[in-house]
Amino acid sequence: MATWDDVRRSATALPEVTERGPHEWRVHDKNLAWERPLRPADLAALGADAPAGDILGVRVQDVGVAEALVADDPAVYFTTPHFAGYPAVLVRLAEIDPGELDELIRDAWLARAPKRTAKAWLAARGRETGG
Repeated sequence: MATWDDVRRSATALPEVTERGPHEWRVHDKNLAWERPLRPADLAALGADAPAGDILGVRVQDVGVAEALVADDPAVYFTTPHFAGYPAVLVRLAEIDPGELDELIRDAWLARAPKRTAKAWLAARGRETGG
């Protein structure tokens, strides 16, 4: 079970990430992760499947990644019609393992950070590509 403190720790451990407001993290003013309460339209679309509790929105590399996460682990990841065709996934914060959260935030950062910054960060870790 992850918490907002886990999200904050994961996000702010990465270069050039700022916490723009409570539960909203950006890299170079690009949305990275944010609190995303369900809206009335979301609740109507999800019906009885609408989760309770804290929900984290996270940018991903592309729509295919979002679809794969939802298909692979629907107990943790989900989406709403609002995000159809958008490279983001919604996360049931209480259901994600903190280690998996770290990986998700890192991959989001790699997709959103300036290419030079990401390349330098990866090189410092002996890696050439993200993922």
